[in-house]
Amino acid sequence: MIARIKSMMLSLPTRLRILWLRQRGVHLPGCTRLDRGVEMVRGFAHDQPGRISAGAGCHFSTGVICHAYGGSIGLGNSVFIGPGAVIYGHGGVKIGDHSLVSMHCQILSSNHTMPPFGTTIRSQPDVLLPTKIGRDVWLGASVTVLGGVTIGDGCIVGAGAVVTKDLPPGAIAFGVPAVIKEFRTGSPQAPAPRRDV
Repeated sequence: MIARIKSMMLSLPTRLRILWLRQRGVHLPGCTRLDRGVEMVRGFAHDQPGRISAGAGCHFSTGVICHAYGGSIGLGNSVFIGPGAVIYGHGGVKIGDHSLVSMHCQILSSNHTMPPFGTTIRSQPDVLLPTKIGRDVWLGASVTVLGGVTIGDGCIVGAGAVVTKDLPPGAIAFGVPAVIKEFRTGSPQAPAPRRDV
């Protein structure tokens, strides 16, 4: 009985934060886990509010930043976002069910234009580049996913990698830039098992 009361009291701040975010247009189910210091800001672009939504059972760890900047951030069910991860949704970010985004990852969905020398870069509009991360994907610690990239279902990306190009389902990639090193056993691109005759 005491453990249940203690559990309810510990979850009260989380429930209040979820209600507060819902009032600001963020779509979170009641079973969402929000640790301390999570920021979720919809922002505006072209007079339209951004969208942030998460499916059932998602966990946002300490210090996660989700800024839609008038774009969108959408998470499927049971997605884990590790401590200090940053997701910018200018051009739209989608993360599939059961994915794991480890600590300090950065997921981007835009880039700056490159104007001629003498024209300030910051004064130019962003180029919107939708980013899609499939189901059951594992991004290791401090992975950066650049805008416009699609990471297929079941991929594993090693710690510190910078993903600049699409990864097919089941790929295991690491490095800067990320390079496919192999495929998960049973994935569509995996080599057939050897049969010794």
